[in-house]
Amino acid sequence: MPPKEKASHGSNWTGIILSTPKYMALKYGFLKCKIVSDTRLKSTKRRNEIQYHLHADCSAASQNGDEIWDAAINVGTDDADDLLRYRLAFNYSHAILSDLRNAPAGLTDLTGTSALPAIDFMRSDILGGTGSWRDSDVMDGSEFPEPLASLKRLLNKAQRERLDVYIFGRTYTDGTLGIHDVHMNQGSQSQHFLNNGRDDHNDHNDIWQDGGVLVDLGQTLWAAYFTAFTQQLVPTDRLGNPVREGHEIVDSDDGTLAIASH
Repeated sequence: MPPKEKASHGSNWTGIILSTPKYMALKYGFLKCKIVSDTRLKSTKRRNEIQYHLHADCSAASQNGDEIWDAAINVGTDDADDLLRYRLAFNYSHAILSDLRNAPAGLTDLTGTSALPAIDFMRSDILGGTGSWRDSDVMDGSEFPEPLASLKRLLNKAQRERLDVYIFGRTYTDGTLGIHDVHMNQGSQSQHFLNNGRDDHNDHNDIWQDGGVLVDLGQTLWAAYFTAFTQQLVPTDRLGNPVREGHEIVDSDDGTLAIASH
């Protein structure tokens, strides 16, 4: 969910499930798939900016045969005051990777899970070894700004070599097969995106629902892509809303709420 006040841009996993009564969380998980189309850059006009997503058709096996999902991956905006902060690592390593590799194709539903492999930048070590946050270029509609150019090359490689791709995010709510909100999904300041703890009438903040893209490059090599908007603030409370003294996410924030969340 973007931080400004504007419209929002399987199988079960054994994890720690929230045991106390909670609002119904937005449907979240990861899609294990193969890229089966060329990537497409799409723009969407919001109130204060144009947002850009890299789309791809993703094939995932199911009981009814292969399903084609649309993936919409955030790559930036044309607003210098609302950049996308990103990490793109081509030598990513983490303990969850072997489990991901053994996961079945399709959507693994992680809704309500409060442990890895659900992603939370503040409450886990998922960002370990990914380097420093970098700010995206201001998007201009071309395919040259970063991180778009690098992510496009990575997904094109995945398509060519039929690599397994794991896309973490929220599913479409219009009845079609798709996954979006592939970015940090906590810390948005706008009243529209604040989590009131009672309902899911809109796309809102939450914990353990951050997005990302992982690509299995073969053998022990993986690539990882994680993002957050510069107007999203951390740390966040138990609903994913920013605390009063919040700040833009920086390198030292990685996993700082991991102990407090258990």
